[in-house]
Amino acid sequence: MTTHVKPAVGESPVVGEFPEGLPIGDHWVEAPATEDVRFPYDGTLVARAPVGDTGLARQAVDAALAIREQVGRLPSHTRRAALLATHEAIASRRADFERLLVLETGKPLVDCRVEVDRTLLTLLTAAEEVARLHGETVPLDLLPSGEGLLGFWTRKPIGVVVGISGFNYPLLLAAHKLAPSLAAGCPVIAKPAPQTPLATLWLVHLLREALRAAGAPQAAVQLVTGGPEVGVALTTDRRIGAVSFTGSAAVGHQIARDAAPTKVLLELGSNAALVVAADADLDAAADAVVRGGYYGSGQACISVQRVIVVDSVREEFVARLTERVAQVTVGDPRDPATRVSALIDKRSTERVCAWVEQAVEAGASLAAGGGVADGVIEPTVLVDVDRALAVWDEEVFGPVVAVRSVPDLDTALDLVNDSRYGLHASVYTSALDTAFAALDRLEVGGVVINEVPGFRSDVMPYGGVKDSGAGREGPRFAIEELTVTRMAVIRPTTKKP
Repeated sequence: MTTHVKPAVGESPVVGEFPEGLPIGDHWVEAPATEDVRFPYDGTLVARAPVGDTGLARQAVDAALAIREQVGRLPSHTRRAALLATHEAIASRRADFERLLVLETGKPLVDCRVEVDRTLLTLLTAAEEVARLHGETVPLDLLPSGEGLLGFWTRKPIGVVVGISGFNYPLLLAAHKLAPSLAAGCPVIAKPAPQTPLATLWLVHLLREALRAAGAPQAAVQLVTGGPEVGVALTTDRRIGAVSFTGSAAVGHQIARDAAPTKVLLELGSNAALVVAADADLDAAADAVVRGGYYGSGQACISVQRVIVVDSVREEFVARLTERVAQVTVGDPRDPATRVSALIDKRSTERVCAWVEQAVEAGASLAAGGGVADGVIEPTVLVDVDRALAVWDEEVFGPVVAVRSVPDLDTALDLVNDSRYGLHASVYTSALDTAFAALDRLEVGGVVINEVPGFRSDVMPYGGVKDSGAGREGPRFAIEELTVTRMAVIRPTTKKP
């Protein structure tokens, strides 16, 4: 039976072509409960999604373990074919996926289109990486004891993978868990965020159909929904090989503690900084803050949050920035012109507004925004924000940027590093020595010069340092994380026949 995803008011129907229930083992099983998925912009019912429990979580782990060796031995052409078939299936349904993402996340349509594009690239790249999953020979005779020995290593699947993704990019984040796991030969169990399960359910269904067509077990890819107790049941099961989690730092750190000694890959939060040097192209820098600070309504871990400007260009830069912010279209995310819309839920909106109010009470000034219209936070610019405030120190995850000025570039780079986070940062400058100083000194996973810190190509290694996480994503790098080397040492026999 197919789940029909109901449209929000004014929308054409979107059909999620997946069975009812949850994909556990080789079948879809009835979920013990359902929960409403509502359009964040106006509260319209989108669908009633299945909700799993700890029993189904254990059942999924059991099913994955039962086929672990079989999946690990799947031929390269089978794994590659399944990923390519899924890529084609999503490409042929991209408009429906875009609409579904708008409805369940509330993100502007323009950002949902980018999410589908990036998902397609992730699937395609993971399929290509299957052909590059190999080892090397090792010169064992560098020591006299190794003379006459043949040495080489190969990569073997780490085992069952649990992939937990956040609500802000449910299709893309799930693809970054599922595709590398399958490419590596690992059975994988997805757990989407409770607010946004639909696109991930559809992706899992398409992957399972591709596996079935390729003659592989559908249980290689499973999905369990539910609350924190389901996540705990999955991540603390000592039989799994790895946990890959994208979400908040607090939850990620708890998972790492609870799952030990299981390998844990963490893509966590940040408060990404953008530095404007004295020699920067101010128009380009102001455009970048708007483009990088408000995409996805600010609900991205590498969206621009902290803007650090050298004093000599402060006034001119802030003037150009506020002029551009006033032109940002706010409203219904289904409108292709919209750039900022409602956050995922009312609680998030209230938290962000409270942080902005706290900053203003502490002496920051509002250069733009600060209000809420029809449930949508206006694109907000705070100037002279105290460093001890949440809106500077923590992850806002909303359409708010905070500006501070500093006397020189050295101070700016130090201020970027004065954070418990370290995912991405960017510097706008026209000087090559400044660019290399940033590359050398900034304590982050990625340094971006003259582009937004939110730039991410899905083929590159992506991840952070400090409280922003551990491990790297991007199909090639995730596959390396989800495989282990196995060394072979062979002394050829000298016995004659």
